[in-house]
Amino acid sequence: MKIRIATRRSPLAMLQTHEVLERIKLCNPECNFEIVEMESEGDLTEAPLHTIGGKGLFVSKLESALANGVADIAVHSLKDVPAALDSQFSIAATLPREDERDALLLKDGLNIDDLSKNLKIATSGPRRKSQLLAINPKLNIVPIRGNIQTRINKMDAENFDGLIVAKAALNRLEILYPNMHLFSEDQMLPAAAQGAIGIEINSVELESDIGNLLKLINDQSTYEATEIERKVVASLEGNCLSPISALCRINNKEVELKVRVSNQDGTKVYNEAVIFNLDNKADVLQGFIETLIRNGAKDIIQQ
Repeated sequence: MKIRIATRRSPLAMLQTHEVLERIKLCNPECNFEIVEMESEGDLTEAPLHTIGGKGLFVSKLESALANGVADIAVHSLKDVPAALDSQFSIAATLPREDERDALLLKDGLNIDDLSKNLKIATSGPRRKSQLLAINPKLNIVPIRGNIQTRINKMDAENFDGLIVAKAALNRLEILYPNMHLFSEDQMLPAAAQGAIGIEINSVELESDIGNLLKLINDQSTYEATEIERKVVASLEGNCLSPISALCRINNKEVELKVRVSNQDGTKVYNEAVIFNLDNKADVLQGFIETLIRNGAKDIIQQ
């Protein structure tokens, strides 16, 4: 069986693609692979993502490869995939989740207590920006783009005091930064599906030989947790750049879900949490979403 895998060309994307490839090989050593490297619209511009269409730009070109028969599967950082997928496509599998936390890389001599000062912190997302400003509204938040190493190089070259990146990306790329703080959930709740690798497929192929092979490498706990997180984002009509945080943990059948929404400048922050049994997922999740909406979550993220 030959499997064509669509992926972005960044070092992290290629690393994640090879992880998927190796896991498939363990299940079916006779598989052959073709890696279809692509540059997404998001990779081809330095403009802030919220001004040019959002993180979906990282996904659309790979989805076109699926739709046009150029690729059989696409590998994504799942947090970059829009929560509401076109019905033509499905997330067929997720790999075991890496560390979901956000990491703050700091200039030498600074520590987390210095966030009380007027530091210049680089981050590319409204979710991180709004939670930083909720910690200290005097922080100078500057946008930054590029792959992880490029952002670290820019931090040093442009003399930023700090940079926020996903800890999962640092772990996968084996980057050890000498002065790093890992945010607690109270300080900064992560994005939905942060730390998870998602494998996308044409929906009609879910029961195909390739679809059945992906079921074998799927990590069910990660799949269910990220599905819940993404459903919350979709229900709030949010996108990958809305200031929405969602973190779901599943232990056996006990589910803990935390959600945080805020406005762009961090002056309004709303937290909600629930614990429930996985057997009651549908009813509890619907009630939880209704509570979020009733308490103004949709309005807050638009401000």
